[in-house]
Amino acid sequence: MDKETLDDPQSLKHMELEEITSKISDLDKWRKIFSFHGLEISHPTPQKCQDHKLDDEKEDAAGASQTTTALTHSRFPSNILYSIPKALIVSSNLGGQPITLEMAAALRRMLFGSTFQVFSYDWKRSYFRFHDPHTDLAYALVTDKGGAAAVQMAVQVNIIKYLLFVRNQEENVQLQSLCEISQKDQEKALSAALADILWTAGEYQKATVCLVTSDTYFTPSKDFELDHFTESVQLFDFFEKDTTQQFLYDHIHCMKWEGSHGVILFLYSLLFSRTFERLQKDLDFTTTHLLQCRLGNFICRQALLNIILTGRASPHVFNGSQRLDSEGNMQKVLHGVSSRSDVGYLHWSKEEVEHYRLLQVGSMLKTPKLPIWLCNINGSYSVLFSTNRLLLSDWKMEHLFDLYFYNGHPSKKRTVHLTIDTHSHHWEGNHCDEVSDADKRFPSVEMAIRTKWEGAAINWNGTVPFF
Repeated sequence: MDKETLDDPQSLKHMELEEITSKISDLDKWRKIFSFHGLEISHPTPQKCQDHKLDDEKEDAAGASQTTTALTHSRFPSNILYSIPKALIVSSNLGGQPITLEMAAALRRMLFGSTFQVFSYDWKRSYFRFHDPHTDLAYALVTDKGGAAAVQMAVQVNIIKYLLFVRNQEENVQLQSLCEISQKDQEKALSAALADILWTAGEYQKATVCLVTSDTYFTPSKDFELDHFTESVQLFDFFEKDTTQQFLYDHIHCMKWEGSHGVILFLYSLLFSRTFERLQKDLDFTTTHLLQCRLGNFICRQALLNIILTGRASPHVFNGSQRLDSEGNMQKVLHGVSSRSDVGYLHWSKEEVEHYRLLQVGSMLKTPKLPIWLCNINGSYSVLFSTNRLLLSDWKMEHLFDLYFYNGHPSKKRTVHLTIDTHSHHWEGNHCDEVSDADKRFPSVEMAIRTKWEGAAINWNGTVPFF
């Protein structure tokens, strides 16, 4: 730049404007490059469910190209950009049945109640990943935020069932056995848990596994919003549980690797295993689809959790069925849980207690065959379990016993050890206190446990109680 230009203010302003214009042009250029390579600018504002169609359309267009996680993490700040996961694919020659537009539409309606809704980014990036092998939480899944966490924790219940009570035949095993597992053990446990869930949902006759392939099996329709992986799914049917488990183990990377869409593929497999005909019979007038929109995300309805826990999409957690009288003396039937399953469910909510409408869980779920429970505590999901297979088989064992608690929270690095005393003393000095008053003074974890063991005293064994 010459001296004359430097001395002329008007020339300087002109050059500054040209520089700004050039930078804006470069920004647009890089934005297009990011989009082409599967990168998007992060938007911190929450999405509304009706906006998912447009947002996911942008995400999926960006996800059409292969991206690498290393590029995203090493070159770009995590608070600015995120990578759109591209589905892991398998060969289209494995012999599965290609999905049809009718099948995909039925999936959408059962999940969302509409063929135009698609899974959000948080759901698409969710898969089944464990903590590091040979650590205190080697048995435990790392949970994601949003609705997928409920599915992951429900599967976690079945992973613990396999590790404690299926591969081991001892009456009372040690917690340490869960910490000593290898990566291969983790993969076996995950494939066994998923196979067991699908086989039970298929009423012990058939299980279906869904995987994403390299082909596309139907074209866009005005009545169906594409998501760029559902249209590439193949269905693999199995008529023996062992072959289901072996197939899942052989392709377990399609459930546990980043970019696998593992949680969504599991849900697809679950619904096809149950069949839409059975699902319609399981549901009642209170539940027509399995995911509910709340605060900009899709969360699991009880019916979806109950399929994973019991094999049936019962919309309610009480025992059996209940009939309601309605206008014109017409009776409507509510479907609850019809029999004891291997694993159970506990529920506690401060908000519900305050409004005197706490969900009442029936004995079928409170007292499962094995001492493992999925817990819904204030809307967050966790797992409570005992290593004693016979805990619920002999009432004498329920006087003084140990339970273990895992909630998937990133800040928790160890399994919480609790000792439950139901025999020698009570947890409250004043038995006349209202439950809602007690909830203000006791952690919600304890209150959830007392929905099963009323009046129990709970020792946290050195862990600082959290509310």
